[in-house]
Amino acid sequence: MRTSLLLVALLTLLSSCSKTVIYIVRHGEKVGEADTTNLSPAGFARAAALADTLAGKGIDSIFSTPFRRTRQTAEPLAKRTGLRIVDYPAKPTEAIVRRLGKIRGKTVLVVGHSNTILEIAKGLGTQPTMSTIESGDFDNLFRVQIIRGPFVHSTTLLQRTYGQITPP
Repeated sequence: MRTSLLLVALLTLLSSCSKTVIYIVRHGEKVGEADTTNLSPAGFARAAALADTLAGKGIDSIFSTPFRRTRQTAEPLAKRTGLRIVDYPAKPTEAIVRRLGKIRGKTVLVVGHSNTILEIAKGLGTQPTMSTIESGDFDNLFRVQIIRGPFVHSTTLLQRTYGQITPP
């Protein structure tokens, strides 16, 4: 009896642990500055590179602002994985941060903008080394890992690039 209770307690404890991974990117290169602009050929190539980079990562959900350029960045991965793209408002970033904070044990992609992706990463409890994303900078890939358990809560950030490197 005592062994059974200990086993149940241990299983309950282990089941309360989770690892959530959130990839955050800016949309690919765009044709113009209007909110309704499409991706440029370089942007479509970057979107394909994003799909190649994340295809084997077990993505469970894809979030994108409702702008054409962010959705076009997410579409190749959505098609490859069979996932639906879920819209979120670009501002305030607190809305997507709260939504991401409720996710447990999943791997997700968030596609945003130069003025939101660092805010999202910070809102999740990380400290990016960059203070701004420059207007011509499209190759950043942030990986936020959140581990939650009864005795541990850790958040780590890995900053990488993907696709064609953006010139300085």
